[in-house]
Amino acid sequence: MEIFSIDHDSALPLHVQVEEILRGLIGDPEYQNGKLFPNEVDIAKRLGISRNTVRQALNKLVYEQLLTRKKGVGTKVSKSNITTKLNKWSSFTLEMHEKGVAFKTYDLKVDWVNVDQSVAELFGISTDTKILKLERLRGLDIGPIVNFISYFHPRVGLTGDEDFSKPLYEMLEKDHHTVVAVSKEEISATLADEDLADILHMKTGDPVLLRKRVVCDPGDRLIEYNLGYYRADRFTYAIDIARFITLAIGWTYAFGERFNYAIDIV
Repeated sequence: MEIFSIDHDSALPLHVQVEEILRGLIGDPEYQNGKLFPNEVDIAKRLGISRNTVRQALNKLVYEQLLTRKKGVGTKVSKSNITTKLNKWSSFTLEMHEKGVAFKTYDLKVDWVNVDQSVAELFGISTDTKILKLERLRGLDIGPIVNFISYFHPRVGLTGDEDFSKPLYEMLEKDHHTVVAVSKEEISATLADEDLADILHMKTGDPVLLRKRVVCDPGDRLIEYNLGYYRADRFTYAIDIARFITLAIGWTYAFGERFNYAIDIV
């Protein structure tokens, strides 16, 4: 393994520095070709930091599907995965207002819950730690379209008494001095089970768009883990990708992403 260093005097959190180092390793041809990633203990010793800090960075890369971890085998670079970042995004409420779409909230639930192992690892907490869960059923006059389930890091300081009918990220910034800066998203297709079909007024087995969102602050610390279940016959997620070239010293190539939502009302 190459010799890397951590800047303990930097304002950048240690786990973010480790994450950047690991992202660099992911691009190494040796690891791309299947070489096992260094284990947590080795990385922690070489960098002179705690194993938990390394685990936090690894967990995020595993969640982003850049790394694959197998018990008893080790960690490898995942094959054929593309990660994109949004260059413009906001809360769902503001997105819909900007488009002139009058959405309504059919149901809103707030509860303190224990989460499963995968979510606990993502947050870097114990499964014994209760965190705030927010569930919102949103839609049009014709009926529900999306069911959001959000989990918030205890660091945010939510009490459960907040007014969650307001735009979420505006409320977090105003009431809890928590600024959201980055959204990392994963979109996939799935089928509605009996419970979800009942919630979204559809049939069991109907197609659903599942949107997973990890929201972080400017220091790349996790704030919210959000699951959005959208009726596939009512909602379309559209992505426009524009390629552009920048001239610096020699030619360098950059890719910019423009993302927008399209809502089909049937």
